[in-house]
Amino acid sequence: MPCLLYDGKGLVKTVKFKNPTYIGDPINAIKIFNEKEVDELILIDINASKEKRKPDISKIADFAGECFMPFAYGGGVKTLEDFYQLYKTGVEKVIVNSLVFEEPAVIKEAVRKYGSQALVACMDYKKTLLGKKIVYSYNGKNIKLTPKEYVKYVEQDLGVGELFLYNVDAEGTWEGFDYDFVKELVNSTTLPVIVCGGGGKVEDLKKVLYESNANAAAIGSMAVYSKKGMGVLINFPQRSEVIME
Repeated sequence: MPCLLYDGKGLVKTVKFKNPTYIGDPINAIKIFNEKEVDELILIDINASKEKRKPDISKIADFAGECFMPFAYGGGVKTLEDFYQLYKTGVEKVIVNSLVFEEPAVIKEAVRKYGSQALVACMDYKKTLLGKKIVYSYNGKNIKLTPKEYVKYVEQDLGVGELFLYNVDAEGTWEGFDYDFVKELVNSTTLPVIVCGGGGKVEDLKKVLYESNANAAAIGSMAVYSKKGMGVLINFPQRSEVIME
């Protein structure tokens, strides 16, 4: 599935969450992905929480209205009212990240009210200088949970319905997914797991789906560039290229 990054104005692409480059208008991209019949679309406002902005419900309603496939949104979600407004616009799944640590009670209430299938917990993670994998916080907050503890927490304590693993170190690099680590976390949970960060070719998608056992792979660079180092081109692999008979 495509994972589109939005900065509040247009679509951007980053490398390791840095140096955003403008790549186009969300509506135009969504129209093309409609034609390509993708399974699901993810859109994340990467600046909303940093800038303490609420979700722009009017714009998100425009995106959702144009989207013919299931639509997941994340960014700036802080209150139960935010969840209500997003679902009202046609968003099927709300992705939560910083809210997991800032206001977990809000997540629990949203799960109770809308169902676990409507919430996805996004775990950003990266390596330390010593190679240890840690849960990453955009604001530099020290998160004491290990990745496995995080997964257990959002599944058992918060009750979310899906897990979105976002590899900060690999994001935008085209260098492949974090296969062994993904498999380790997939095996530690009963939640469906979506992985993102590092996809560069169809073989990467096959490997993470069939060898690491991820339930879904989200692609960023592969979905918006023709090839690494080349121009913007809304792109998506054919289903037949990825599915193994």
